[in-house]
Amino acid sequence: MLTKNVVLPKLLHHRYRQKKRWFWVSLFVSMLFLAVLMSIFSGTLQFSLWDVMEVFSGKCEDQLTRNIIWNVRFPRTMTGLLVGVNMAISGALLQGLLRNPLASPNIIGSNSGAGLAAVTVMCLLPGNIKLLPPSAFFGALLAGLIIYGLSRRDGSSSSVTIILAGVALGALLSAFTSAIMILHTDELGITYTWMAGSLIGRGWPYFHLIWPYSLAGILFAVYMSPKINLFLLGEEVGKNLGLSIEIYRLLIIITASVLAGSAVSVAGTIGFIGIVSPHIARMLVGNDYRYLTLMSAVTGGLLLVLSDTLARTLFQPMEIPVGIITATLGAPFFFFLLYKKRSSFPL
Repeated sequence: MLTKNVVLPKLLHHRYRQKKRWFWVSLFVSMLFLAVLMSIFSGTLQFSLWDVMEVFSGKCEDQLTRNIIWNVRFPRTMTGLLVGVNMAISGALLQGLLRNPLASPNIIGSNSGAGLAAVTVMCLLPGNIKLLPPSAFFGALLAGLIIYGLSRRDGSSSSVTIILAGVALGALLSAFTSAIMILHTDELGITYTWMAGSLIGRGWPYFHLIWPYSLAGILFAVYMSPKINLFLLGEEVGKNLGLSIEIYRLLIIITASVLAGSAVSVAGTIGFIGIVSPHIARMLVGNDYRYLTLMSAVTGGLLLVLSDTLARTLFQPMEIPVGIITATLGAPFFFFLLYKKRSSFPL
């Protein structure tokens, strides 16, 4: 009888927490759907819901309306959605791996590696957009592997050395990127806008370039989510539970590099999404990565779609890089965290 009185409340509490988590996930998915619609509606030319429905049903006879909605706004919105999802999941994975609330693709040099590779392609091989995702991916992956190699000590690598090595390598790669931009001033306008983070002109070709990398990275992230829960318990506990620490650390770094590299190759170096999204998700669903990974993805997509909508409409007809909006929104969020001290990350 005593056992029943103890187990039943715990079971009810567990079910309540699960329902609460799925409530927040469902709410944010609904908000993301509305944000996508708002992004399609908004712009220099306004469209009604009926216009959008006609375009998607193939019944729209106005070629201009069809072209703007189907070939300009919709692919740009979907590309931005995948960029936000990739950055958010990458940040969540690295925060769980390193057990550091400030971890992001910038920390392990992935963004800097992808940025250097992409800027090199844009300056030396202008117009070859198909080379951007694979080059940025390999740049991010190479940076991640270098960090992993530099941080190894006596057959093992620690989170502290990964962070320190990542900061150093990121600064070095950023310096090389700036040097290439200065030496190729004829491409400076394009590379500068790209470095600021932008979705201007991102049509279907860019969407088709990013979605295979996004799909592969998301599937791996979902598969490894339960393993990250063990990382949060500490490396020694994970080893005692049978977790292959070094193997999964390498797999997580590779997955985070794939996601970050593909996002950077399409939209440039957009900041804060990879840091802010996991924090918001953690506040709502807790630290269980089986839910946190999904919630971070939805939150990242929502934030970037909303930010891009603001970037297009705030000073229309002029557009500003979406990276400026994300930085403007992200910085106050961190001030809020510091003031309230509400970061629930287990350190």
